[in-house]
Amino acid sequence: MGDWISSSYLWIKALHVFAIIAWMAGLLYLPRLFVYHRGVDTKSEAAQLFQVMEYRLYKIIIVPAMFLSLASGIFLATMLQVWSSGWFHIKLTCVVGLVVLQHLFNYWRKQLAIGMCTHTAPFFRLINEVPSLLLIVIIISVIIKPF
Repeated sequence: MGDWISSSYLWIKALHVFAIIAWMAGLLYLPRLFVYHRGVDTKSEAAQLFQVMEYRLYKIIIVPAMFLSLASGIFLATMLQVWSSGWFHIKLTCVVGLVVLQHLFNYWRKQLAIGMCTHTAPFFRLINEVPSLLLIVIIISVIIKPF
């Protein structure tokens, strides 16, 4: 089993990078859809279209990409034995932040779908920057390893 794990390291790392890209693309695009959704009448065809787009993006791309990211990340962290590294704690904290943010996005998606969302388009424009900031910290932590 050890040889299989060693020989598959690069494949799992590639899967992790692919999953992270898909997850981040979804987390960056979903709040942008919220901005557009807030700009239309809640009973319009456009609102219904945004609702379908948000649902599909969340269920078909974001959720599976998150699970692949987490599973491959846990595997790599265990394989490389980085659980006690300071830089990894920073990364892990940001990843937990992304998961929490994803669940908030899902809550807001459901609220928009039933016309009960109280947040404005400018709020969603601002919240759209949070995944980018977390990603910057994650990349610096992994590449630079400041701690």
